[in-house]
Amino acid sequence: MGALEDNRVEAYWLSYLQVLPPDSPVRDEQYVDEGWGDSPEMTDELGALISAGTKTATCSALWEYEAEGERLPEAGLKTIVLDGNGDPLCIVETTNVEVRPYEEVDARFAYEEGEGDRSLEYWREAHWRFFSRMLPNIGMEPTPDMPLVCERFRVVYR
Repeated sequence: MGALEDNRVEAYWLSYLQVLPPDSPVRDEQYVDEGWGDSPEMTDELGALISAGTKTATCSALWEYEAEGERLPEAGLKTIVLDGNGDPLCIVETTNVEVRPYEEVDARFAYEEGEGDRSLEYWREAHWRFFSRMLPNIGMEPTPDMPLVCERFRVVYR
């Protein structure tokens, strides 16, 4: 991430803190910033769905977290959602995280992901394609029982 992007993200976080009470515990919290998707176009599309409140859930392959040595998100995590250019769109707070196999993702979660026609069928097809593109980068292939980190969130600042 370049210095210009760092400044935009930090300024956005500070603008969020300004709307909070002076004694808000959020002032002591850390945040992450990221764009979701594997292309600037997908990042723009998903960011718009998140900012509009349509997309209130997301998932990632547990194997990617393990390969990168990253900690799983936890309830309370604040994420500055970026668009395809690295500009902040909104801030979300993680409300729930659970690991479940791909084949056990249900229609409710698919709907909350907010993509396409919001059906489980669409979700399965789109996510299978996505994981088929992403997992080979870490030497893996998608399987029906692959563990997914299923995260729910809410927009706290826009």
